[in-house]
Amino acid sequence: MAKPFQRSPDPMNLPTVPDGSPLRKLAILRSSRWAIALGLFLALVVLPWVWLEVPIAPGDPAAYVTRPIHHPDGIGRFYQGREIAQVMGHRGAGWLERPSRLWQEQPQVLVQQLGLQPTDQVADIGAGTGYLTFRLAAQVPQGQVWAVDVQPEMLEILGALQQELGIDNVRSILGTDQDPRLPAASVDLVLLVDAYHEFAYPQEMMAAIAIALKPGGRVVLAEYRAEDPFVPIKGLHKMSEVQVKKELEFLGFHWLKTDESLPQQHLIFFEKPFFENPA
Repeated sequence: MAKPFQRSPDPMNLPTVPDGSPLRKLAILRSSRWAIALGLFLALVVLPWVWLEVPIAPGDPAAYVTRPIHHPDGIGRFYQGREIAQVMGHRGAGWLERPSRLWQEQPQVLVQQLGLQPTDQVADIGAGTGYLTFRLAAQVPQGQVWAVDVQPEMLEILGALQQELGIDNVRSILGTDQDPRLPAASVDLVLLVDAYHEFAYPQEMMAAIAIALKPGGRVVLAEYRAEDPFVPIKGLHKMSEVQVKKELEFLGFHWLKTDESLPQQHLIFFEKPFFENPA
């Protein structure tokens, strides 16, 4: 009777075959290749993520980490477990003005949901070409809209459109990646439309925004829903409600409500924190 097939007790679990046989040599060779491949994977992919997380200044040195291997749409800087997305450059300005945006994002609904008063002072941070800025300006005829962007080219486009439309209650500000350069206690509402996820230093930016808000002032984020896989936007340019609340509540902002009336975006409302970071 033929003996049942047995396996050797060695850790590679190789079949029991005579030493030096072609089958034995082939099995060892294949196992060695797998071991080498696994070692390269650990060395090139896993270890950089585990060992090479380096705090980045400025601000709280524990707030950010950088990873040399990261998503191609990100900047390699991570905050609160999220990789920060690359900023859409001014060469993409045409995409901000695309006609399909009217039904994809329904900006008229977004503006209505803000509950603005005619005398409100509003900041549109990440204003881009002014697509939302000018709609906001129409809602605050006795107020003012501060159009903030970090790209002078965007503000140049916005200024040209403002002049063409004859709008006189919009003021442009060239901000930095850490400060929107708004006057202290000057703003009733700050609107961030598809912008927060691109802030290179979200902790510093939100601290500066808190200082710019009046007592009881609000921050509203419009972000594409990360929870919905059918929203046709790159992953790093979407955010979940849970992540948004985690990051802003960590800084003391008080969540008010989340409005889901837009087709593809959350509209998440926060109130100015009771304490502010003066840095």
